[in-house]
Amino acid sequence: MATVRRIKLGSQGLKVSSQGLGCMGMSAFYGPPKPDADMIVLIHHAINCGVTFLDTSDIYGPFTNEILIGKALKGGMREKVELATKFGVKFVDGNTVVQGDPAYVRAACEASLKRLDIDCIDLYYQHRIDTRVPIEATMGELKKLVEEGKIKYIGLSEASASTIRRAHAVHPITAVQLEWSLWVRDAEEDIIPTCRELGIGIVAYSPLGRGFLSSGAKVVENLSNDDYRKILPWFQPENLEHNKNIFERFNEMAARKGCTAGQLALAWVHHQGSDVCPIPGTTKIENFNQNIGALSVKLSPEDLAELESISPPNAVKGDRYGGTSVTWKDSETPPLSSWKA
Repeated sequence: MATVRRIKLGSQGLKVSSQGLGCMGMSAFYGPPKPDADMIVLIHHAINCGVTFLDTSDIYGPFTNEILIGKALKGGMREKVELATKFGVKFVDGNTVVQGDPAYVRAACEASLKRLDIDCIDLYYQHRIDTRVPIEATMGELKKLVEEGKIKYIGLSEASASTIRRAHAVHPITAVQLEWSLWVRDAEEDIIPTCRELGIGIVAYSPLGRGFLSSGAKVVENLSNDDYRKILPWFQPENLEHNKNIFERFNEMAARKGCTAGQLALAWVHHQGSDVCPIPGTTKIENFNQNIGALSVKLSPEDLAELESISPPNAVKGDRYGGTSVTWKDSETPPLSSWKA
């Protein structure tokens, strides 16, 4: 089993395992929820292997993933982990709503603490940016929650470079969570350099391209009807053949390297810098074990160049979400002077 080293995330003192565990798929979005008992065994296995950075959100379920994590952390496990959760996205009448006003920030934090059954959240992210509320107003309330000891560190997810700068001026941001993989590289242009300039850690979600970088087109065949990946543009017939060809070249390289395609994809993310922590999700212990095997895969400058020639920026056909999802590209907020609390 690979040794999981510890890394500093950001500049405020948070240390996490160099690879985390995304917990979303245990409860939501990737098909039916998995049995709690099985997922608790998986979470304990991860912690015992040294993967102690757990990622959840109040929208996963909604709410059920936080409750699951709370159960898994009973019996002395809480002290062994760095726990990240998120607020800011909710379902209202079947629609996704983004909310970031100060009263909501506080109410969401209190509710997450209760569901997780803990006193303090290690890393609390704004999951998506509310474009109606100045980021300074949202951050002001998060800063109060830090001062009250309810959260230790503040993060943002899917935020633009300018939003990150404005937020960081109110209170230091410890981590920005964004989608980063060999398939999704648009954050490299502006957001990642901004994080590095400000000393902010980078948490890479979907580092396996939502399963495509580990399984190729096979992942599409095995999706249940309620798996939201079924509607993703990447996986639609008009894009699938092109994307499958990229995967096949990638898979050939993995075979030469003596690792799996998924391990090669994760190793690429790890080689982007010691300030980067990928958080692949899984619901199976054997897949988890494969994922931490990526920590043993060494890539030379020539290997990295070959990978980036196989999958340069914008090589993949299809948007990563489709038209309706909120991303960093629309995360600008009004000036604080416009805000009436």
